[in-house]
Amino acid sequence: MSQQVRVRFAPSPTGYLHVGGARTALFNWLYARKTGGKFILRIEDTDVERSTQESVDGLLRDMKWLGLTWDEGPEVGGPHGPYYQSQRLHIYQEYARRLVANGAAYPCFCSEEELEAKRQKAEEEHRSVHYDGTCRRLSKEEVDRRVAAGEPHVFRVKVPEKDYVLEDLVRGRVEWKAETLGDFIILRSSGMPVYNFCVVVDDADMQISHVVRAEEHLTNTHRQLILYEALGIKPPVFGHASLILGEDKSKLSKRHGATAVGQYAIDGFLREALINFLALLGWNEGNDREIYSVEELIECFTLERISKSPGVFDHNKLIWMNGQHLRDLPVDKLVPLVEPFLKNALPDDRRLDNPEILRKLVELVQIKMNVLTDAGPVAESVLRASPPENEEAAAMIATDKSKALFAALAEEFAKCEWVRDGYNAAIKAAGKTAEAKGKDLFMPIRVKITGSCHGPELVGILDVLGRDEVINRLKS
Repeated sequence: MSQQVRVRFAPSPTGYLHVGGARTALFNWLYARKTGGKFILRIEDTDVERSTQESVDGLLRDMKWLGLTWDEGPEVGGPHGPYYQSQRLHIYQEYARRLVANGAAYPCFCSEEELEAKRQKAEEEHRSVHYDGTCRRLSKEEVDRRVAAGEPHVFRVKVPEKDYVLEDLVRGRVEWKAETLGDFIILRSSGMPVYNFCVVVDDADMQISHVVRAEEHLTNTHRQLILYEALGIKPPVFGHASLILGEDKSKLSKRHGATAVGQYAIDGFLREALINFLALLGWNEGNDREIYSVEELIECFTLERISKSPGVFDHNKLIWMNGQHLRDLPVDKLVPLVEPFLKNALPDDRRLDNPEILRKLVELVQIKMNVLTDAGPVAESVLRASPPENEEAAAMIATDKSKALFAALAEEFAKCEWVRDGYNAAIKAAGKTAEAKGKDLFMPIRVKITGSCHGPELVGILDVLGRDEVINRLKS
């Protein structure tokens, strides 16, 4: 590849990082890592009324949690900064002056009242509603006079009378006809630049090679191509990914469940699972594979495999995928992830301060978890002695045969070696004494110790509870 790949993610800090934005960031990040390129984070905060520092902090925090580290941008710096649009106003004004100087843009003095009258007339005459170029035809002398007099004005770019064509990496050939667009504003009368102008200037200044974004931005691309041409700058390669839909096939929103990335961290999802899930919302390797590590995604990812079809956000599928990733994690890596959730569920249980017990407990609950928050209820069912969960369970441990089994097992546990082979030998011996086997042997023991007919493996529970606690529960 002759040119280094330089891609960007450019969120507006007007709220949280949602899953759609996270997917866009992920596609760009994967491509940068696959190609050895650069991933740039740019904060588009020119909407001063809606942009907040809280949103900026949240965006950076969520990007870090996902592991989508950036090579240039806030907190990192780089040779093409500043990386906040609010700090780049002087750059936009310089580019605007350049366009005016080369005749590609001009001041427009039309008032809002005049523009509204033009719009109404165009509608009455069934013409396309766009600016008619009135101020484009003003002489230089008149322009200079009105500017010198302090007359309010915006700056518009001269739109050429020609069609524009985009070869989009995802959408294919996209065409825009000349008559669909009039001369559009690049700088407001306040001196603030408009979105499309900022984006082009920033992408050009930061040497962005590929722009990968959601298809809702496709309509902006016509204006941006015009601006690139006016500036004499080769545009980047564009790719517009499909939208993410809810399970009802409408645009994903809060009513479909959590859309904030930060909420998934709170709810006990692994970043690796969320990345895996988001990657497959609009991209696939060309097969039915569903589980990928982050490293495998980097190895397999190509822009050409981004789909035109919308991805459907299936929350149950995400939960299943998270469970797969959880069970694939080595226990040593899982322990620090599960520990805060366990201590939140059992804040007063000092056994969790014991590293050996904590590890055994994590091993025990791992198979039962789909999200990290599942660890608390499962652990609580083990660590806290509970009465039988229902009448059937209560009846199971109330028989004379069960009572004889518990007494025999308490004696066997008191003298056996406290390891798994020892537990199994003790249970076998007690069963022989009480003439119990199979379900009649193991189920009453489980209910007596945990209160439940179901749960983690019994020998694992014995490992966690320890000899004294188990014997006490058998005798209670």
